[in-house]
Amino acid sequence: MAKSHALAATLLLVMVVSLAALEGVHGVCGMSNDEFKLCQPAAAVNNPTENPSAECCAALGKANLSCICRYKGIAGIWLRMYHIDAKRAMALPGKCGLTMPNNCS
Repeated sequence: MAKSHALAATLLLVMVVSLAALEGVHGVCGMSNDEFKLCQPAAAVNNPTENPSAECCAALGKANLSCICRYKGIAGIWLRMYHIDAKRAMALPGKCGLTMPNNCS
């Protein structure tokens, strides 16, 4: 039973990483790669800035926040590859005065 759960988790991770890679060609959740990078300092795993920059907040204001919700939980592993802490990343919209969708809690 444990092996089947591990296999299912591995397959899910492969699917998420594949989708993220495909989406990464054009950016992430409506944000270009350059806009995504504007928010990295505030969501960094190591030594994050306390608040996101105005440029990051502007980029998040145009982003698909429902899409960003997909990166919570296991999909957060993809963010770790880019040295981004998923919890910090999920807190950025609130720090920018934006409201995450209800289904994202």
